[in-house]
Amino acid sequence: MNRRSALAAAAGLFAAGALVACGTDKQATSPSVSTTAGGAPADEALATSVLDTTAENQAATFRHFDRLFPTRVFRTDPAKTTPLSRSRKTLDGLRYNFNNTERSIDNYVADNRIAGLLVLKDGAIAHEQYAMGNTETSKWTSWSMAKSFVGTLIGAALADKSITSLDDSVTRYVPELKNSPYQDNTIRQVLQMCSGLRWTSEPYTLYGDSDIAHLFQAAYTSKPGAVMDVIRNRPRVAAPGSKFNYANADTYVLGAVVAKATGKTLSDYLSEKIWRPIGAEADGFWMLDAPNGLEMGGNNLSATLRDYGRFGQFILTGGEGVLPKGWRDEAGSPQSPITQYGKLYEEPSPWGYGYQWWALQPGAGGARGPVPTFSAIGIHGQYLYINPGENVVVVQWAAWRNSSEPQKSLEFRTLLDGVVTALH
Repeated sequence: MNRRSALAAAAGLFAAGALVACGTDKQATSPSVSTTAGGAPADEALATSVLDTTAENQAATFRHFDRLFPTRVFRTDPAKTTPLSRSRKTLDGLRYNFNNTERSIDNYVADNRIAGLLVLKDGAIAHEQYAMGNTETSKWTSWSMAKSFVGTLIGAALADKSITSLDDSVTRYVPELKNSPYQDNTIRQVLQMCSGLRWTSEPYTLYGDSDIAHLFQAAYTSKPGAVMDVIRNRPRVAAPGSKFNYANADTYVLGAVVAKATGKTLSDYLSEKIWRPIGAEADGFWMLDAPNGLEMGGNNLSATLRDYGRFGQFILTGGEGVLPKGWRDEAGSPQSPITQYGKLYEEPSPWGYGYQWWALQPGAGGARGPVPTFSAIGIHGQYLYINPGENVVVVQWAAWRNSSEPQKSLEFRTLLDGVVTALH
């Protein structure tokens, strides 16, 4: 099943589960944390290709991207870490129905190759759980959740006037993209995945003929400029701004725009604008296209579970002082007829697309009311769910064996409905 079908299948069945019992509203007497004692060994065996793992080495590979590719560190200030308190509300009693079966969070984690699950309510931890060898100090790769980080950095660069306007030409900042498919694109069009570039992501294997395979093949050469050459030479199949097509290339280009506009690496800019201000508890790292090269904007930064949560909370509260006023709701909801809810694909779906965020139509996956609910999503089950209307942030790490798993996606969204109801 391709990504379109998987999204549509999962989205079309959002309401298949129902909440059985809510969580409790009480003072947590002990941290709601479950973890694997001792974690995984530092020298655990990894896959030879990140796109071709086994069930046994997948989790280790997702933990240790820095052993497989050159990376750059984005840094926090250990003296200014912002503690995450424990919520009075917990999810200890949560039950939900899925496929006519009563389920608990522990069932969900055990049966869906979940590697980490964090729920924040009002900025405090309502649930925190680790599995598959992870602990509180583990760093897990984001896959395409990285796209939402890059979209946020575009907002920061707009706020500090490094970028003049989202309607500026991409080539104003990245002149090497002149005479490429991006020649006539604005930043806004690329933010919305409406560049018009031809791009295929499946099959997700290093040895396939998809554009994502070509991208990783170029990265594996460690040759400076190889990834940019792949992107420069993709054909255009639609006029700029006329068609939605989800493409890693678009976010790589946005990363290049940020780097050129600010004169800083993405990691350094992320450190300055977000990671230190949010009080992250640990440094993270981001995959590069080559040694000392450009961050792979569309994929694979790594951080701890709590720090993904802190980033989500930063977005939920609007990023005051860093992002333009109103950025959260603009970036988290469709801003074009082409990217409206249900219009992205031919199949019925409540998904829309904002500025590098997947937007959820009200009524789906815990989304309620007029304030946008949206998610960063990565293959193999990575999610950062942000629901400002309910003041809820959820982070999920997973090691699904396929890039997309419609039934697992559906159960996650069923769980979200239960979580939001329990914490309301």
